Parts: sequence; C-alpha cells; structure tokens
Amino acid sequence: MSSIARALGVSVATVSYAFTRPNKLSPPVRARVLAEAARQGYGGPDPAARQLSRGRSDTLGLLFTDELAHAFADPAAVRFLQGLSESCQSAGLNLLLISSESSGGRPDAVANAVVDGFVVYSVPPEDPHLARIRQRRLPTVVVDSPPDVPEFDWIGSDDRAGGRLVGELVAGLGHRRIGVITDGGRGGRAGPADLAALRGSPSSVHGNRILGLAEALAALGVGEPAIEVCSGLTRAAGATALNAMLDREPGLTAVCLMMDVLALGALDAARERGLSVPDDLTITGYDGIPEASAAGLTTVCQPLVDKGRLAGDLYLSHRPGEPPRRRVLPVHVQVRSSTGPAR
Repeated sequence: MSSIARALGVSVATVSYAFTRPNKLSPPVRARVLAEAARQGYGGPDPAARQLSRGRSDTLGLLFTDELAHAFADPAAVRFLQGLSESCQSAGLNLLLISSESSGGRPDAVANAVVDGFVVYSVPPEDPHLARIRQRRLPTVVVDSPPDVPEFDWIGSDDRAGGRLVGELVAGLGHRRIGVITDGGRGGRAGPADLAALRGSPSSVHGNRILGLAEALAALGVGEPAIEVCSGLTRAAGATALNAMLDREPGLTAVCLMMDVLALGALDAARERGLSVPDDLTITGYDGIPEASAAGLTTVCQPLVDKGRLAGDLYLSHRPGEPPRRRVLPVHVQVRSSTGPAR
C-alpha cells in the first residue's frame, strides 16, 4: 500500500479505503488506486490479517473424526452438518472443516486454524487434536464423544437409552439369539469382539449403544449378544460384517447394527444369501437417516439436524466464565418392516 501511495502521491489511508471503504473515495480516485494496484500486482489487504486485527475471524472450526470425504458420504454426518450450517448461516459465520484423519494425526491443522472456536464431532478421548484444542482455550462444543470433557459444553443423544430400546424390541419379539455389528473405530480390527472387553474400554458412542442393548437383554433374561466389528462405516462394510457373523453364528435370528448405513448393507447381504427379512432374520439400525425409511428399516432415530443446529446454538450462546452446559437429546424407535417375531 505504501508503494502504491507513493506512486500516486496519495496517503496510505486512501489506498486502504479503495479496498475496504470505497464509499469514502470519489469514483475517479478509487479507479486510479485500483489501476495502480493492478499494475503492481497487489490484490488488496490480506483478509486473514484484517480479521485478526478485529480480534475475530467469524469462522467456526469443525473437528471431524474421519476423512473429509466421509463427512459428505455418511448420511448421518450430512444431516448433522446441515443443522450446524444453518446455525452458522443465521449468525453470519463461516465453517472450516478440519479432519483428524486427513491431517495424518498431526494436530497442526487445529493449532494453525484461524477460527474463533470449535465444534468437536465425535472424536476419541485420546485424539491429539482435542488436546491441542484444550491448549487454545477457545469456546468449544463437543458433540457425542468424548462424553466427559468437563471444561467444554457437550451435546449428544442418549445412546445407552437407545441401545436399551432396541434390545427391548428384539427381545420382546421373541428373539433369543441376537447379534450386534458395530464400528471398530480408527485402526480397529474387524472380527468378533467380547462384551467384557467393551465394558472395560473408554466410553464411546457405539460402545454405549451396545452396553444399553446388553442391559436390556439381561433384564429380560436373554443371554449376551454376539458382537462383530466391521472394518469401516460404509454399506459394503455392513454387508461384509453380516456375512462374517452369520458364517460363524448361523443360528442368529436378529442382528442389530449400530449405524443405519451398516444396516442397509446388512439388508443387501441378507437378500444375497437368500434370507427373507424379517421372516428369516430381523435387522435393525441406528440413526434415523432418510434412506432407512425408504428401505423399511427399523431403527433408533436421533434428531440429527437438530443436534447440529443446537451445537451451533450452544457455541453462539457461550459466555466466558459460565459453567459448561450439557444437552442430552432424546431418541425413539421407529418400527418398520425389517423386524418381526423370531422364527
């Protein structure tokens, strides 16, 4: 700006006004400044520097636990993003997506993010990005996981209650040989899992759902479910996991999957095996995505869009010095054609 001002014989403030407050200049003066700026290859003040000089960036950082592509491929994540984006839009905020997986586990993306605060979407308690967010001491809202971060606001669904609801449903239909398919998390091993090991693990979204289901079965005198860990959060992964589980446990009459997208894959696999759903096998999901309704999938529904919107509202209403707030969202079972009495 100084070199442009010298070339034109005007003040630096005049050059600045040409870009930031054009109404303070006459059109001919502004045109001269912009022409000289173009000649010198200057595109105007750096927007990040201008935001920092104001003490805010008007940008909210969203820390996402998986690869960025998953944020737009997982229907549940898409619904959450819809709600959060609506809240940001109403407040005139931008949204910066930060993937803990795409950054290779390095927390530099969090440390260098020019944001005013964070929403943390379902990350493991030991995630190094979460530790770096703690160090930055910005307003932060945790969604779903980890559930016990005392210094931040938290919002999530009652996953343990949701697990109990689906357990009561399948047991009430007479099922006694029940399987569960879940996600193994980042770097998790696919294959059979043990309920005792799950009880000793750190609290997690899918872990709480399974423990709630097991509690409901035990209360009704039903034995522990068989557990299968899948290798991803895709429809294909759900199909592969169901085939592996039924190959080992052919007598199962009900399989409860901890995500709708996995359950949709399980429906595909059941049809390919020649099984009738629900006559031969009852299948349930979890999340309440629109695709579940189209497939006739019985599922535990959570308010995904509202969860995103309320997470944004919690962030926007943050006041320094106030104690952290906690919002637990209700869930309910939507019974459809994929469930029926045990054969």
